[in-house]
Amino acid sequence: MAQKLRMANKNNKSTDVLIIGAGPSGLFSIFQLGMLGIKCVVIDSLDSIGGQCSALYPEKPIYDIPAYPIVSAQSLIDNLLEQASPFNPEFILSDTVVDITKENAIFKAVTKAGITVFSKAVIISTGGGAFGPNRPPLEGIENFEGSSVFYSVTDKLKFKGANVAIAGGGDSAADWAVELSNFANKIYVVHRRDKFRAADSTIEKMRMLVNSGKIELVVPYQLSALNGDAAYLKSIEVSDLNNNKKVLDVDYLLPFFGLKTEVGPMVNWDLKLDDNRVLVDTVSMQTSREGIFAVGDIASYNCKLKLILTGFAEAALAAHNIYKIIFPEKALHFEYSTTKGLPS
Repeated sequence: MAQKLRMANKNNKSTDVLIIGAGPSGLFSIFQLGMLGIKCVVIDSLDSIGGQCSALYPEKPIYDIPAYPIVSAQSLIDNLLEQASPFNPEFILSDTVVDITKENAIFKAVTKAGITVFSKAVIISTGGGAFGPNRPPLEGIENFEGSSVFYSVTDKLKFKGANVAIAGGGDSAADWAVELSNFANKIYVVHRRDKFRAADSTIEKMRMLVNSGKIELVVPYQLSALNGDAAYLKSIEVSDLNNNKKVLDVDYLLPFFGLKTEVGPMVNWDLKLDDNRVLVDTVSMQTSREGIFAVGDIASYNCKLKLILTGFAEAALAAHNIYKIIFPEKALHFEYSTTKGLPS
């Protein structure tokens, strides 16, 4: 990403609003809160900003964002982050909120890593739930995670001049195979069959790169073993249905087998749920628990449209209602951004 993220330190944090989820709705919530003079901390279970847009289909075109006839998912995230950056949000990544309690009008959110965030309000924007990668069942894979095995791409230059194996047959695998071919020495795409589930235009680009030698399709094969020293890969082993094996000399492995979603600890937060989504009041986007709001796909109400642009509108509603909590003694005089401008 072009923007430099402000990462929260590992001490306890105090802020106005805690946002759980760094997808499109969460990022636009930062902007809407910031325009009202409200500070926030953002927590996401993934190791990068952007939710599904970045983790699953960064190059996938989106056609229904106002004023953008077409925009890639990753470009949308980059623009949302740039829009939010004047308000200096703090991010806590690769962590999950496990418990939320409230005392004397202050929420206390505790994460899996032991970080505590104190806030006056909470926005849940976790999409379909907490995300985590579908890890391939390979012995010792955890030893290489974060050094040679990655489930998302945050820095394309990391792979410059390297040999990279990408496993999977969906949008993420194809998108990143094409994109990283601009940086890597060689890309191996490992898939159990020759048919891919990505966009036709991306598959066409990938096969053109196969013809030029930048990408090698390793089909029909599946991952079977990892080889390396300490935390760094030297090679991977793949096998076909007849147990024929190949060894590929690689520096990095990117397994893209999608994300698993879980409601997780949220079921214990005393929120009214509707089939693993959170019921909200459409006037305020507040949940059944005072001071906790929900926006985006995680929010449920009658006739809900699960669209990114719907989440944007919900973020604005939540922010304006949270203003009453943060500044109870101040009246909110609505102003358009064209007249209000950005804070200096």
